[in-house]
Amino acid sequence: MTRLAARGAAGLSLLIICLAFLGPFLWVVISSVQPEATLAAQPTLNFSLDNFTAVLTWETLILPLINSIVISGSTAVLTVFVAGLAAYPLSRYQLRYRRHFMLTLLFTTGLPMTAVLVPVYAMFFRFNLYGSVPAMVLFLTASSLPFSIWMMKNFMDGVPVSLEEAAWVDGAGWVRSLTAVVGPLMAPGIAVVAIFVFVGQWGNFFAPFVLLDTPEKQPAAVTIYTFFSQYGQVAYGQLAAFSILYTAPAVILYVAVNKYLAGSFSFAGSVKG
Repeated sequence: MTRLAARGAAGLSLLIICLAFLGPFLWVVISSVQPEATLAAQPTLNFSLDNFTAVLTWETLILPLINSIVISGSTAVLTVFVAGLAAYPLSRYQLRYRRHFMLTLLFTTGLPMTAVLVPVYAMFFRFNLYGSVPAMVLFLTASSLPFSIWMMKNFMDGVPVSLEEAAWVDGAGWVRSLTAVVGPLMAPGIAVVAIFVFVGQWGNFFAPFVLLDTPEKQPAAVTIYTFFSQYGQVAYGQLAAFSILYTAPAVILYVAVNKYLAGSFSFAGSVKG
């Protein structure tokens, strides 16, 4: 009886959580196909694609999405590359201050972005980097590295050192063993880190809004606020349509690498004496 009550409570909790997420999602879907959508979206048979037509322009959607893909993708690639190089000695060598370094990384993940951007904004102006997309990508990479290194190191710990030792016997150096042995075996972990960074930067509004000077350089996370007027009026239908199209690339990325996320680290019997 106790087990049945526990299952019922767990099922009820999951149902409440699903309803909490399903409500806003249904509002977005219904509002996106209503010509005169309001804050209180109501089911109706009066459907139209006018909202999608209105936002499917170069300035409103296409260019911001391209900017988002470039910024988020570049940040994810750089973060994975640097985090992999940093995690390798932390995972493989007995460094004297490794524990202190890892705890420092964990501490830096709690720093608020709003506080960090104040000195970064001043630094960008001082070195004439304000409005530079590559400079902002480097800043986003630096802000993503602490937690990414922590995750990458944990995934790398799951790869037995004996596999690398076999490669060392064949004459491979640490670079070769990292790229040819460790990297392919921890592909699920690399995919997790890449998606974590990409999705995190995909929804980053504050940093691009502060560090980029023109709308032509800003990503879709900033463009979405153009649907809010200065008089408090909101184009709810266009906002909902834009939101659906805005989230599509992140969902496509997750589906594309889902096979890596579902992978498991199983190395039993990999090296036979």
